[in-house]
Amino acid sequence: MELSGKVAIITGVSKGIGRATVEALLAKGAEVAGWGRTAPDDFKHPRFHFIKCDIRQEADVQKAYAATTKLLGDKVHVLVNNAGIGNFGPIDGFEAAEWHAMFDTNVHGLFYCTKAVLPQMKKQKEGHIINVASLAGTAGTANLAGYCATKYAVRGFSDALFKEVRPQGVRVTCVMPGSVETNFGGMEPGAEPNPHKMQPEDIAATIVHTLEAPQATMISEIQMRPTQPK
Repeated sequence: MELSGKVAIITGVSKGIGRATVEALLAKGAEVAGWGRTAPDDFKHPRFHFIKCDIRQEADVQKAYAATTKLLGDKVHVLVNNAGIGNFGPIDGFEAAEWHAMFDTNVHGLFYCTKAVLPQMKKQKEGHIINVASLAGTAGTANLAGYCATKYAVRGFSDALFKEVRPQGVRVTCVMPGSVETNFGGMEPGAEPNPHKMQPEDIAATIVHTLEAPQATMISEIQMRPTQPK
């Protein structure tokens, strides 16, 4: 896809992978609508449009989609389902509210956003949906059972979805990063990049690479790991 002039929606844009993907797509000339509960700090760009949205609420997603098309036109070419949370701990000490919060954001919110954009993507016979999952969707980890369950769901959803929509010219990619230096899980990135972790910009660059693949090619799944883990 030639990204210049295309319209992209990205969820979870306040920091980390979402913020880096916003900047990467703007650098390619795209118009970017950022959906989220919190706007990026001190970030302004004439082609970036923040739209407040709680993706856990389908009505909120529908309002955000209507606001996006009113602002940028009917065509939507890219959706990056990036918003996600992780609550960790042993299952027998896990609060049900924390379990539901993860599924409402990581799975249900992704479904609401995908459902919103698909009719137009099918109509224009062009579109690309990027679902940001995790290597936690490939192998279980102790004390991450709930988070792993959500990412397994995202991976399965993505695998089924690409088979459903590719006849209409819509591509779907599941991106599964390993260790990324972000604020995820309450951690603060260090002053200097951690050489044993990937950076948000690395994931964003991979997303751009996937979007720019030749139209006859669909990269359905990408697993990403640090080259030299600690």
